Amino acid sequence: MKPSKTMRAKTANSVTEDEGMIYLDHNATTPVHDRVFEVMVPYLRQHFGNASSFYRIAREAKDILEQSRKNIAACIGAEHDEIVFTSGGTEADNLAIRGAARALHHKGNHIITSSIEHQAVLRTCQALEKEGYRVTYLPVGSQGVVNPDDVRCNIRSDTILISIMYANNETGVIQPVDAIGQIAREADVVFHTDAVQAVGKIPVQVDVQAVDLLSLSAHKMYGPKGTGALYVKRRTPLEPVLTGGPHEYALRAGTENIAGIVGCAAAGSLALASLAEDAQHMSRLRDRFETALMEQIEAVTINGQSAPRISNTSNVSFAGMDSESVLLHLDLRGIYASAGSACTTGSAEPSRVLLAMGLSKQEAQGALRFSFGKDNTEEDIDCVVDALVDISGILRSISSVAV
Repeated sequence: MKPSKTMRAKTANSVTEDEGMIYLDHNATTPVHDRVFEVMVPYLRQHFGNASSFYRIAREAKDILEQSRKNIAACIGAEHDEIVFTSGGTEADNLAIRGAARALHHKGNHIITSSIEHQAVLRTCQALEKEGYRVTYLPVGSQGVVNPDDVRCNIRSDTILISIMYANNETGVIQPVDAIGQIAREADVVFHTDAVQAVGKIPVQVDVQAVDLLSLSAHKMYGPKGTGALYVKRRTPLEPVLTGGPHEYALRAGTENIAGIVGCAAAGSLALASLAEDAQHMSRLRDRFETALMEQIEAVTINGQSAPRISNTSNVSFAGMDSESVLLHLDLRGIYASAGSACTTGSAEPSRVLLAMGLSKQEAQGALRFSFGKDNTEEDIDCVVDALVDISGILRSISSVAV
């Protein structure tokens, strides 16, 4: 995938749209890979058949649907008939949590999750509480890691589901999914992991992690928005959330988005093929970025720095600065980052993930997430650091908070 000229800013000063941008919000979404776009186009035009029909173009759609299922399964070490395509990560999380909770309600009504989950998991659990389910929200340590012993200690006789994310979308911190999966398996409890930020960035093998349910999303790995999948281990009890026709093994009704599914599978395969190379490249960028920030700006904290992290993510707190003000200054310079999850943008409250890690409200409000992509360069990193040095000088000179 060749870098676009529109994804480059030449200086740390204000830029115009023609001069380009530096995009550092790849955890929010990614541009569609050129090859992904190319393989999708025929299924929007020539091969537009409904995979549930019986004539030739429908059979062609069915064939590519099943091939795409095999390709996604190969990305995570699953069998092809364990993949259910969805409209994205949020629907996959909902199907996993609601579907398992309702299918297992006869065995109990207790669910274990963590305090740092994505809204798609947390709000689904909160909705189930209104239906009579009981939910335990586990704490995390200062580095944002769930303690597997906490999982073990909170399993009860009526526990039916554990849902712990694979990698946090705000900090990039990787959770001990292997250990939690083994604990769940020993206790005969269904284990779900939201792996939206993990698949395509680190090796994921569902049999090694002892996972029963796993969510993924295409647009986090250079695929199209509106497409994702749920891995469902064979014989895992699950009830559909969307009811209708018998599509997707009768677990997800609705005509399949063939073009999106083709794009999802292509994105997954491409990500898997360049996984080690991309991870190494982004690790270099992240290390260069964090080292330069620590050397050139006072009172900077890298949140989750001591924990295992996906290579592309850096969550940074700037003392004496408000994240919204920093983002506005970066935006004027054609540099795009975020103050946390894109799904919580607009909230006046500081990041609940960072608060759960023990940061003060003020520290959390001064935090930004920088998530790098395969097309970012060292030049980009140096440009962003220069901009942040300049911005920190401006904002701290007018701040009433001592640094």
